[in-house]
Amino acid sequence: MRKSALLIAGLMLFYALALAQTRTITGQVKDAKGDPVPFANITIKGTTSGVAADANGNFRIEAQSGQSLVITSASFVEQEVKIGNESTLSITMQPQGNLQEVVVTALGIRRTRNQLPYAAQTVEGNEVSKNRSNNFVNNLSGKVAGLEIRQTNTLGGSTNVVLRGTKSFVGNNQALFVVDGVPYNNDNTNTADQTTGRGGYDYGNAAADINPDDIESVSVLKGAAASALYGSRGNNGVILITTKKATRGLGITVNSGFGFGKIDKSTFTKYQKEYGAGYGAYYGPNEDSYFNEFDVNGDGIPDKVVPTTEDASYGARFDPSLLVYQWNAFDATSPFYKQATPWVAAANDPTSFFQTATSSNQSVFIDGASDKGSFKLGYTRTDDIGILPNSKVSKNLVNFGGTYNITPALTAGATANFSNITGRGRYGTGYDDKNIATNFRQWWETNVDIKEQKEAYFRTSKNTTWNWANPRTEAGLVPIFWDNPYFVRYQNYENDGRNRIFGNINLNYKITDWLNIMGRVGLDTYNEQQEERQAVGSIGIPSYRRVNRSYTEINYDLLANLDKDLSQDFNFKALLGLNIRNQHTRSIDASTNGGLTIPGIYSLNNSANPLNAPTEFDGERQVDGVFAGATLTWRDMLTLDGTIRRDKSSTLPEGNNVYYYPSGSLGFTFSKLLPEVSWLSYGKARVNYAEVGNDAPLYSVLDVYNILPPFGSSPTTTIPSTKNNPNLKPERTRSIEAGLEMSFLKSRVGFDVSYYSAKTIDQILPLAITPATGYSFKFLNSGTIQNRGVEVSLFGTPVQTKTFSWNINLNWTRNRNKVIDLFEHADNLVLATFQGGVSLNATLNQPYGTIRGSNFIYTNGQRTVDEDGYYLTSPTSNEVIGNPNPDWIGGINNTFKYKDFSLSFLVDMRQGGDVWSLDLFYGMGTGLYPETAGLNDLGKPSRDPVSAGGGVIMPGVYADGKPNTTHIANEYATFGAEDLIPAAGFVYDASYVKLREAVLSYSLPKSVMAKIHPFKGIDLSLIGRNLWIIHKNLPYSDPEETMSSGNLQGYQGGAYPTTRTFAFNIRLRF
Repeated sequence: MRKSALLIAGLMLFYALALAQTRTITGQVKDAKGDPVPFANITIKGTTSGVAADANGNFRIEAQSGQSLVITSASFVEQEVKIGNESTLSITMQPQGNLQEVVVTALGIRRTRNQLPYAAQTVEGNEVSKNRSNNFVNNLSGKVAGLEIRQTNTLGGSTNVVLRGTKSFVGNNQALFVVDGVPYNNDNTNTADQTTGRGGYDYGNAAADINPDDIESVSVLKGAAASALYGSRGNNGVILITTKKATRGLGITVNSGFGFGKIDKSTFTKYQKEYGAGYGAYYGPNEDSYFNEFDVNGDGIPDKVVPTTEDASYGARFDPSLLVYQWNAFDATSPFYKQATPWVAAANDPTSFFQTATSSNQSVFIDGASDKGSFKLGYTRTDDIGILPNSKVSKNLVNFGGTYNITPALTAGATANFSNITGRGRYGTGYDDKNIATNFRQWWETNVDIKEQKEAYFRTSKNTTWNWANPRTEAGLVPIFWDNPYFVRYQNYENDGRNRIFGNINLNYKITDWLNIMGRVGLDTYNEQQEERQAVGSIGIPSYRRVNRSYTEINYDLLANLDKDLSQDFNFKALLGLNIRNQHTRSIDASTNGGLTIPGIYSLNNSANPLNAPTEFDGERQVDGVFAGATLTWRDMLTLDGTIRRDKSSTLPEGNNVYYYPSGSLGFTFSKLLPEVSWLSYGKARVNYAEVGNDAPLYSVLDVYNILPPFGSSPTTTIPSTKNNPNLKPERTRSIEAGLEMSFLKSRVGFDVSYYSAKTIDQILPLAITPATGYSFKFLNSGTIQNRGVEVSLFGTPVQTKTFSWNINLNWTRNRNKVIDLFEHADNLVLATFQGGVSLNATLNQPYGTIRGSNFIYTNGQRTVDEDGYYLTSPTSNEVIGNPNPDWIGGINNTFKYKDFSLSFLVDMRQGGDVWSLDLFYGMGTGLYPETAGLNDLGKPSRDPVSAGGGVIMPGVYADGKPNTTHIANEYATFGAEDLIPAAGFVYDASYVKLREAVLSYSLPKSVMAKIHPFKGIDLSLIGRNLWIIHKNLPYSDPEETMSSGNLQGYQGGAYPTTRTFAFNIRLRF
């Protein structure tokens, strides 16, 4: 790190000296009316260097006399301006509807829109940074057709990023991230237990390390034809990020932002306030009382004692005149020690547990350029404190980039990005004692005051819980099921850290005006450590766990790029390149054994028993790729494009480790043939075919032994549970795509629509085999999955005046996913099993990820009850009961501008798809929710005996189709529901409509800025995120909430509430 710091300092000094020769060209891009053209692209002809104009059309670029600038923007004719001796340019664009803005495509190659024969969508950097979220990936939600973003509500948590549906049964389905041409690892390091709801922490995705303030643009390459040049890594589409370049002679930009957040109460439990602790009248000396009875105050008379052992609220009706002894009567430090208190609902339910979240985001960027080169250097510090006590994630990000023109033809460049991420008290997830949401949503007593639990913990820092095992004895004053929630957060927390270096060094040699060669070495490496602890006094065995993990990827690239006009009508582009990718992953996972010797000392050396052997992994992969492409364009109207890539992988066996990925595309800009059609501004049709793939998992070819702890001095080994396969082939996806782009009325309105069909074959699956072989599973190539869909992007400018504009963008996607083949005669592959008797599956002729479990018997589409009013359940307990895939997703983004004010807001939508809720499965059964109490159809308390007019009628019909009219006891409709209500009863529609974000900005006008030195610009913003869930069908939770990124979606358990956030930001430009 010391050498890196000295290198950066040296480069900074060099470039600062070079600024003395700065040749800065400034200017403004305007339309025919004289209004600014925002965010136009300005590139130096014959190079890949360029900048984007700001919102007022202003730009600065470093260039030499004699060079030409190419200016492009949507709805305007491309302009070319040759640079003379002037330093200021005023460029007027003429409208024509040729959507000629430059788009960054695979391998960082820039193409004009006319020459792009496949689907790609660009999001400008300000769109992913303006809401000041520290995870830029979340900011893409609703802004790109075909891109499904699913967020968790955990602090620094995971984000699921899927383009055009799931393609691999058990492999990676996340889109590939590429930054400045170099792949960026986005692995999720959460454990298998965490992703299947059994507990653990959500450590998030590695892509969250990317600095939003350093992003110039994000290009989303959706289909196989767009991403085929990435070979086996392009199967899931590509998120292509271009970072900012120096655009001024010398400039400084400072951002300072602060925010706060509160939970959205519509996404958290609403508690019934009529009944308290217990499971019914099963207590007391005769087991017929709602309370235990024994002497507490020493007067020799039995007292009524709340059943603290129970974690449910199916107990006695609240009665303020009834005095009872609760959990705090057995806490010697409590003011209520040995005192009876009124039997009432808690004044402070767990909603009060959640604190105000806060955020801070500070950054400074310095950039400069001259005719000799350019540099940028930025530092960003963010601090996020979550809604849970003792939770914080901090980031320190350093971004450096520079170029140096060694000769007019030879340019050297480098980027270096360092990130330091630290976390403390990330949220526990799944069904786990560290997940307080499981406690609050599923197992709770409504008489427990959370404020008193807080006070009890802070008086002693001990585990004074509401859930005593046996309050009759001193030894019984320990938790039986649940710890004090504050003890969990302040004692049983985790901490983690990750240091990462990412960047590249490159040389670009311009042989002629039409041919250049680029060589690049890219590095992505990080080390992370995760520490988890269980304190003495907890329910679980005291423990300490430490995981250390390192990842290194080096990419060597050599690329020749040709761009030549063969004649006045024909342009020919070609590329030829090679890529060598080396990856190395190492990890070690160690835990104490049998407890801790000394309380409060969290070290592996503090293990009560000798340590078990740690779990270690050491994996290496190399892929050698050679690729080529050619593009022929006739009259900038008809484009024929073809690519091919050959990969050789170290993870596949000899003979099957070489594979080819071809693509072919055709684009036709037909509007050039119709210049007389005044209402048609632009029109282009495109069609393409491509093949991409997925590599095999590490070490899935040859069988190896697992090393066990030694027996005495002798080493011991065992065979693994999964048998490898020396005949594996890569998974392959074959895709076709057709699209149409059109705009009208001088490009005031337009659309881009795509249809695609993709089929992935030769799935690499760990299939179950007979245990007689000594193995449980074997890797095989088997299975086919298909995705078909439609993507629509609409844009329009309903109002455009000199001082006011309204722009609207709509994205809509419909994907249909289907498993069309498994293996031999199998019809189902279980992907994961969960609590509640449900599983996620790949089921033949069904969408991927179907939810299976017990089901109702239906009569004419309605649930059927027996003559006693109880539901009839299907004799099979493994029916398809839900589909987690949405019918469609979409987003509507509106931007209003009036003079120096701007207001934008995004509405994000999801229609259809299902989610199974463990929270409601258990929470209804323990009597927490309002539906378990209240009055029935007779106006009587539903928890009263049926003989007294109580009970409930289960919605449904008898076998003869007549409506059910029979009352059954309330507890049979909720408590014990896992036996009486099938799993299908807890499948919910996951649709939602959200006001995802809103940003109000104001830029001080130029007339004011001219009087304020040294400022060049001051921008103020008010920001809101997750402001309003306009519509949802899942009660008491956010239907978007998921436990982790990855293939397992459609299951909720211990879900955290959504945080509604507000922030203020000021940006200063010098």
